[in-house]
Amino acid sequence: MTDESSGILFLSVLQSKVKEGFGVKYKLTKTVNRVVELPVDLIQPNPAQPRRSFSEHELEQLAVSIQENGLLQPITVRRVNGEYQLISGERRLRAAKLAGLSVIQAIVMDTDSERSAVLALVENLHRQDLNVFEQAAALKALLEQWGITQEQAAKKLNMAQSTIANKLRLLKLSPECRTLILQYHLSERHARAVLGLPEETQQALLTLAGKHQWTVAKLEQAVEKRQKKEKVHKRPKVIIKDIRLFFNSFQKTVDAMEQAGIHAKTQQVEKEDCIQYIVTIPK
Repeated sequence: MTDESSGILFLSVLQSKVKEGFGVKYKLTKTVNRVVELPVDLIQPNPAQPRRSFSEHELEQLAVSIQENGLLQPITVRRVNGEYQLISGERRLRAAKLAGLSVIQAIVMDTDSERSAVLALVENLHRQDLNVFEQAAALKALLEQWGITQEQAAKKLNMAQSTIANKLRLLKLSPECRTLILQYHLSERHARAVLGLPEETQQALLTLAGKHQWTVAKLEQAVEKRQKKEKVHKRPKVIIKDIRLFFNSFQKTVDAMEQAGIHAKTQQVEKEDCIQYIVTIPK
């Protein structure tokens, strides 16, 4: 199964299982029976929005589409202190403002902030609007919000625990490495391949993989070579912390020579920068 197909399966399962397994229930107000129009200025952003970046080019394209064809799908909101807070559809809302609309079609849902955060995440994951790192961060936030372990989440989501763990492992990468992966459009498997390396090596290999369009297998081979080199450089060195142990061992050797009939003479001279240990053996 490819990264793309497995990702689609993951997102689809997550959307369906979240509602079933985690009790994400909500009731709709009477306004849900029809699409209502709300002033865009009264709609506040969702503080739990998992998506952190929006392409200006894509927003402009969507704005043009809205101007020509109208809004094809209403956004969803909830009432908060006399105003409306966005649940899902931030791209559509931003594009609508960019298109110059003063009102937007919306469905008002009666739900709390926690469920609103869950619904926002599920929609983003289902639409695959999030990059791999936003997915991982959002999934981590969701696990923390629910207060459950990876194993419990895997059971409820009908997923392998390793799938969840692998996504969360991506958060170990530095911001610089994440930027390289997104810049070169590298896959999640590319990202995982370099996790065991020092950050400087990670950046170097990711840059090579991106510039030369390496496959995952090619990158894994390069990682293996680097790891072997690092093991050679990290071979342990014998360090004698107490120099007296060395002198004692050396003196035992001289004593053994004496017992064998070799009359060796030793002399220890202390200088400012060193200690000289001189052994004289007659011809």
